[in-house]
Amino acid sequence: MKNSKQSIIKEKHMRIPFLYRIFKSPFDEGLQEHTEKVKECAWAFQQAMESLISGNGLSFENHKQEVIRIKSESDAIKRRVRGHLPGLGFLSMNKYQLLMYLKEEDKILDAIDRILGLLAGNSSMKIPDIMKKDIYLLVDTAIEPIEELSNLVAESGKYLKSYSEKQRAGIKKCANLLRQKKQETTQIENSMIRKTFALETDPVSIFLMAKLIESIGSISVHAEHAGDMMQAMLS
Repeated sequence: MKNSKQSIIKEKHMRIPFLYRIFKSPFDEGLQEHTEKVKECAWAFQQAMESLISGNGLSFENHKQEVIRIKSESDAIKRRVRGHLPGLGFLSMNKYQLLMYLKEEDKILDAIDRILGLLAGNSSMKIPDIMKKDIYLLVDTAIEPIEELSNLVAESGKYLKSYSEKQRAGIKKCANLLRQKKQETTQIENSMIRKTFALETDPVSIFLMAKLIESIGSISVHAEHAGDMMQAMLS
């Protein structure tokens, strides 16, 4: 029975690369492109935060507008991917999981948009000098999982074309690195929250600072969830 099951799986994997050459997959129709837009948005967010902390308001606003532009472009890509969902049955991919993957990436974009909106539209939101280096570190660490997510999607696209063990190992490596980066972000976030509540300032400033830290940390959480969805689609 076991050998029979293995033969069925092997036969299925041999058929799919052939069908992949005939039909288009979500990877051909914008899935990788959407992830790259998320990564591009993360870079713009990083630059916006650096501009804000250094006191360059004009540069901050420019990068904020860049985030809005990238977010709009990613929405167009997402619609294209969704438009090709009816023809994905041959890949044996769970369409619900694919939509959930896109949703988690959207949550990354939404978190970035929300953070910049909080900083731009709230005169009470000031980053204390003692926290500025920590914010730099948190932002850099929080967006690192997105790089690994991009690598994970690239390896996944290759895997669906070949089902080779090399790509399978690459997927596993990217997923492990993604989780590791997310854990590092969580550790920094928790340390900063404790530091925030020890600040000698008013309660409103403490609340807003804690909210900012948690929002930045959520970027890595959604990147990890997107990675989990990608792995689930391939299982």
